[in-house]
Amino acid sequence: MPVTGEAIRLSRLFSEGKNAVVVAVDHGLYFGPLPGMIDLPSVIHKVAGADAVLMAPGMPAHCQQIFSKRGAPACIVRLNWGSNYAAMWRYKHSHSVPMVSVADAVAQGADLVIGSLSLKNPDEAEDALNVKVFSDCVAQKRALGIPIIGEVYPTGGDDHLPEELQDEIFIGCRIIAELGADLVKTFYTGKRFNEIVAATPVPVLALGAKKLAKESDALKLAAVAVEAGARGIVFGRNVIQSKAPDRLLDALKEVVKEFKAPDQVAVHYKLD
Repeated sequence: MPVTGEAIRLSRLFSEGKNAVVVAVDHGLYFGPLPGMIDLPSVIHKVAGADAVLMAPGMPAHCQQIFSKRGAPACIVRLNWGSNYAAMWRYKHSHSVPMVSVADAVAQGADLVIGSLSLKNPDEAEDALNVKVFSDCVAQKRALGIPIIGEVYPTGGDDHLPEELQDEIFIGCRIIAELGADLVKTFYTGKRFNEIVAATPVPVLALGAKKLAKESDALKLAAVAVEAGARGIVFGRNVIQSKAPDRLLDALKEVVKEFKAPDQVAVHYKLD
């Protein structure tokens, strides 16, 4: 059971007991500037309607305007850097290192923090060090009453069909929950995703991964994930790189929070 600070912050994320819609804009940390995120401070207001925004530790200082209003989204700050996220360089290993402490993230404005864990690397000592990095984050967040999202992201995950990651994610989500994650963020793996949710004793959020061909595809992905038991989504490129991020975000909220049919929502919001 989360302590008071963690419980309060989690309740805000899942306001009124509804599922959460989170927008990730931390891609510059791994890919550099991407289309839609070239000048992040100028576009961040388009996702102000999200329940939370996930950022790299250096960016809240440049995007304060989105968090400085009553009813603003929660700020999630990433704690560690893993080489597997730099997908364009196709690393075969995932070496994880801490970037900031939980206290530093809170000083930057974090309401929640996120730490990643990549396992089944070529070197088992590498896995052990990655576990230590995440475990250190858990110890720090407990001292401050800040919830931590554990991200299970297999090395090379962007290059595989999500269904191919089922076994690794099934195991990884349980491991990261047992290490102390309050939430888990990971790939939606298809028809067996409900098995992952059932075996993970904390809420699971489905990530969006690569930009999908159509905005309606993003709505469908969100729908099947919550139908399988996900407590929300964390979409980045699929929102920020869409034609109208604010409109797609509103549509996602109807699908994820109100369980409306994605096809009908796409028609209502005039999404392709």
